[in-house]
Amino acid sequence: MDDDLVIHVDSVVAGYVPGVNILNGASIEVAAGELVGVLGPNGAGKSTMLKALFGLLKIHTGSVWLRGEEVTGMKANQLVRRGIGYVPQINNVFPSLTVDENLEMGCYQNPSSYRERRTEVLSIFPRLGERNSAQAGSLSGGERQMLAMGRALMMQPSVLLLDEPSAGLSPVLQDQVFDRVREVNRSGVAIIMVEQNAARCLQICHRGYVLDQGRNAYTGTGEELLSDPKVVELYLGTLAKAR
Repeated sequence: MDDDLVIHVDSVVAGYVPGVNILNGASIEVAAGELVGVLGPNGAGKSTMLKALFGLLKIHTGSVWLRGEEVTGMKANQLVRRGIGYVPQINNVFPSLTVDENLEMGCYQNPSSYRERRTEVLSIFPRLGERNSAQAGSLSGGERQMLAMGRALMMQPSVLLLDEPSAGLSPVLQDQVFDRVREVNRSGVAIIMVEQNAARCLQICHRGYVLDQGRNAYTGTGEELLSDPKVVELYLGTLAKAR
């Protein structure tokens, strides 16, 4: 196995009910500092991949490796301690808590690091500093996504899993979120991002994977996938053509 790999997901088979698999042997590799997009049609297994990787879904066969250590089947709290952060698509903030309280919850496994990590996170998301005493439920959609990412960064992960960070946002707010994703990546955090906005995702990703029926269909750099006529026709559609 390549020593530079942060995450190696090898031929994973997983599903939500016995006998019905959503992932059917999908594999993903992410090197240190990489931003990798996971794309595909609805039901392809994109979000399922993140849940399986993060210990929220039982893996029937296959394996997950983190910096050379097999972590298949480990619980989410164990994976957080080892350096994996996860931002689900929905219910990703505590709405009744303030921005600062949400950030504090992000480092519950290492509370002594709160002040140092808060300073670092607010340097990436300065808007959160302006809204630090506001309840998370009062934030805009874009601000909530930034808070969810910020909270996941409080444990200083080496890799961050993002599930549809632009979902439900206006084009302007989507651009803001994608800009922050790129800034998080530039700070040294590897990212696996599941996205429906295929064109925008591939514009900022180093590499992308296209899943279909729980299997790898295509992989390549963002530019290669955006320029592949078959990928555009089958999976990306007008979003890619309009870039």
